[in-house]
Amino acid sequence: MTPLRRRMIEDMQLRGLSERTQETSTRAVRQLAEHDGVSPDQLTEEEVRQSFIVLHTEKRLARASCTIALCAITFFSERTLPRQWAMLDVVRPAKGQKLPVVLRPEEVGKIIGLIRLPPYRVCLSLIASCGRRLLEGVRLQVPQIDRGRMQLHIQAGKGKKDRSVPLPPRLLPLLRRHWCPHRNPVWLVPSPGRRGEERATATGPMEERSLQKAFRLAVAEAGIHTSASVHTVRHAWATHLLENGVNLHLIQVWLGHSSPTTTTISTHLTRTAEQQADAALEAFTAGLS
Repeated sequence: MTPLRRRMIEDMQLRGLSERTQETSTRAVRQLAEHDGVSPDQLTEEEVRQSFIVLHTEKRLARASCTIALCAITFFSERTLPRQWAMLDVVRPAKGQKLPVVLRPEEVGKIIGLIRLPPYRVCLSLIASCGRRLLEGVRLQVPQIDRGRMQLHIQAGKGKKDRSVPLPPRLLPLLRRHWCPHRNPVWLVPSPGRRGEERATATGPMEERSLQKAFRLAVAEAGIHTSASVHTVRHAWATHLLENGVNLHLIQVWLGHSSPTTTTISTHLTRTAEQQADAALEAFTAGLS
């Protein structure tokens, strides 16, 4: 590891940024530097500008990916070097609002049923039943399962926020059956190791990329022609709760959102809710000629 990379990581640690943010930020700075073939601290403002033009026009990266790269190079320039680049305000992509893909409950069940390996099936069942994020599902630790209160405790989630979500009674026996064969004291879904025989002593969880790959294969096999991801299952959970009368603020707390606006976007209504609205509008306008 170069001294410059180590310093940037230390700066992010001092700022309290998560390990995942540290990883994506250092990768983004490295890729920008590799584009110009120089050390990151030797980049000029014009070279950074041209790199972002390539991201926008040639690679056509999504807004979220461009924003990650922008935040990374901004942190690096202002905190690690330090250096002020006025052009960073210009390259910030415009905000948009893209409604999330929402799967019906029966589609989620079909996808889970098509996942053959038990660790992936159990982990996706956990995400689907409790509305957890991908990493929150993969990295669930056994002590976070509160059988007495029937809750899952999420510690230091996104934004370093703790929260609790209800644990459906039907899910607990599934988790127990999966855990009993390996009895890892920390991880519910431990890393299988190279031979798949080291789960009991594994010191880390299963890789999230493995679950994402298994999910994509199951979606294709199910014949679902949408750009669904594991995170889509979380949207389906929230939307299903909203359609069945659960208070929006309570869903916001369970999702771990700071703003109700984020929750509203996540709970994009399906056809069930639209049909309910159609019926209400029809009743409201019944007296019109």
